Amino acid sequence: MRAIQAREFGGPDVLAATELPDPVAGPGQVVIGLAAADVIYLDTLLRRGWGGEMFPKTPPYVPGTGGAGTVLSTGEGVDPGWTGRRVVASLGSGYAEQVVAGVEELTELPGNVSFEQAAAVLHDGVTALMLTRLGPPEKDEWVLVTAAAGGAGSTLVQLARDAGARVVAAARGERKLGLARELGAEHTVDYSEKGWQERVRDLTGGGARLVFDGAGGGLGRAAFEAVADGGRFVSYGTADGGLTEVDAEEAARRRVDAVNALASGPPDPATPGRGSPRRSTWSPGAGCARSSAPPSRWSGPATPTSRWRSAARSASRSCSPARTGRRPGSGSAQVVAQRHRP
Repeated sequence: MRAIQAREFGGPDVLAATELPDPVAGPGQVVIGLAAADVIYLDTLLRRGWGGEMFPKTPPYVPGTGGAGTVLSTGEGVDPGWTGRRVVASLGSGYAEQVVAGVEELTELPGNVSFEQAAAVLHDGVTALMLTRLGPPEKDEWVLVTAAAGGAGSTLVQLARDAGARVVAAARGERKLGLARELGAEHTVDYSEKGWQERVRDLTGGGARLVFDGAGGGLGRAAFEAVADGGRFVSYGTADGGLTEVDAEEAARRRVDAVNALASGPPDPATPGRGSPRRSTWSPGAGCARSSAPPSRWSGPATPTSRWRSAARSASRSCSPARTGRRPGSGSAQVVAQRHRP
């Protein structure tokens, strides 16, 4: 089969087309002929060598996080009725014509969901749903979404709007801001402009009650300044140079509950069916927690409102439809896929 390999860590030039042996389904597995791969920004970070402590990769490797396609064959112990079914699966690779998946990873696609739609929400759609469980938007409260034109960010804009919240979307450039307005943002700010966080505080009358930080780095720190005292700050992005650093004492002084969804380190590989080392504490691609530890970098005694954090941990341990291992005919991907605007 044909595949794309990252021969070493680096820029796009390290990607190369190659021929690899066709995979064979083992016990409890199927082979999927991929029609659409899940391609996300994280792929580019891992290709450059970032995040090895959370998402270990050893070149040469096949990038990707799964995708959608048709089951070609089944292994021992798997219902042969899966053969020929249209499915989506979250995996540890995806830039290939064929991939192996455990049957528990499969969700059959409803007829009105295309391969492209399913692949598009496989990671970012479920990530957005999990983030709204860590920080549920509430009716009439102000919600700031940074990196609002990205896959997860654009979905968060819609989820917050559908919950009745008032959304401020932050991104770079009018094209992205226009998309955020189209998706339901009441206000937009360009975070390439100096002092954008102060504009957010002005627009929201003192700061957003809930912030989804999809940018990280310096932009994430500025987004923390835009959260209202007593508000909630949910960080998951690294696009601006790494995880957002939040001072626990400042968070305590301002009574801000700050949660970093990526900061608890790699999952426990011994957890049955959840051993992919690429996933973080709660699995963006799978929707299931990997650990009972708090999903927060700032979870020490200086951070208040433990009741909200406990509820968030409980929600993060529940599984999304994408990992229920439904038998053929369940159509469980529809809930997520309907959120996607192709």
